[in-house]
Amino acid sequence: MRVHVVGSGGREHALRNALARTASIVNTIDEAELVVIGPETPLVEGLADKLRNDGKIVFGPGADGARLEGSKQWLKDFLARAGVPTARYGTFTDVNDASDFMKSLPGPYVVKTDGLASGKGVLVTSDFAEAVRDIEDKVNGVSFGDAGRKVIIEEGMSGPEVSFFYIFDGKNGFALPAAQDFKRIGDGDVGPNTGGMGCYSDVPVATSKIIDEVMDRIIEPTTGTLRKEGIDYRGVFYAGLMLTEEGPKLIEYNVRFGDPETQVLLPRYGGDLAETLMSAAQGQLHVDGPVAISDQAVTVTMASKGYPESSHSGDVINGLEDAEKIDGVTVFQAGTARNERDELVTNGGRVLNVTALAPTLAEARAKAYEGVAKIHFDGMQFRTDIALEASKQS
Repeated sequence: MRVHVVGSGGREHALRNALARTASIVNTIDEAELVVIGPETPLVEGLADKLRNDGKIVFGPGADGARLEGSKQWLKDFLARAGVPTARYGTFTDVNDASDFMKSLPGPYVVKTDGLASGKGVLVTSDFAEAVRDIEDKVNGVSFGDAGRKVIIEEGMSGPEVSFFYIFDGKNGFALPAAQDFKRIGDGDVGPNTGGMGCYSDVPVATSKIIDEVMDRIIEPTTGTLRKEGIDYRGVFYAGLMLTEEGPKLIEYNVRFGDPETQVLLPRYGGDLAETLMSAAQGQLHVDGPVAISDQAVTVTMASKGYPESSHSGDVINGLEDAEKIDGVTVFQAGTARNERDELVTNGGRVLNVTALAPTLAEARAKAYEGVAKIHFDGMQFRTDIALEASKQS
């Protein structure tokens, strides 16, 4: 099978790596029998629809289904129709109206851009004044342009946060293992939100009982409502979940594989990923028995100087080959390029994902950080506490 993956980040590197086990990766869409769309922006803009109209087989929802991620207001209204548990919210374009609504909430406060913001359009704070300043910057177009001129204000939820992935062909589907990512830049979850500084899978708190609740209360009402409303969704659901005292609640949906979750989930996937995504894209997914999953996985993101407020390009990266000599370690390139001397250099905010597989989380974590220690570039940033607490339970 010939597969083309749209996108160029660490997620897409992991997709290509997993697909290449059983398929040929081709450079152009014209060569491909199957097109897998990695990032959210082309999905929201309708690339899957255009390609399907041109006769291509595509893994990824059309623009109607991609509204689950493309507009948080549309998502919230959809969840209300579906009866999916989520945080109380309001939608605003006026700072004063948003501030008045926040006064009715106990805090902490969650302020989100309505549109796409590359995973960075969310502020969670207990500081009312900080939340108001963030709303002002968003609705005035200062921080996220048009994506932030409409904001969603949510009540804060408490509990462990878990990422849940479900591959769906429009009628049937199956779940991948749960993962947990680390969104803030600093150890101990301090500093601003990023696109993701690391991840691990399995997640000890995501028990089989919890997963059954997620399927019953969140996934099945979602897929049932999509069918009822005539939306033929063929792709993956990425459900960001909060495991509250009242049970799992949906934080938000993404309509594509997560980043950096893909970098821990797909190395663990023991099936034929190319055949799985092809059958889902054709509406003919067949899953006989449990999906084969191996080992545990940890990934550590290495970011460039200044991230997430800015990024630095052109810094020479050394040590990748030494890192990948460690048994079970793979380095996915998320933001790299080649300079005029053919040296590998930084080219963006999140630069590398150092991923390790091992029988236990503790072993996987140790190997991932052993790989990180082999790599160097000027100004590099990484967290030292990825999977630390969970590894103590494995």
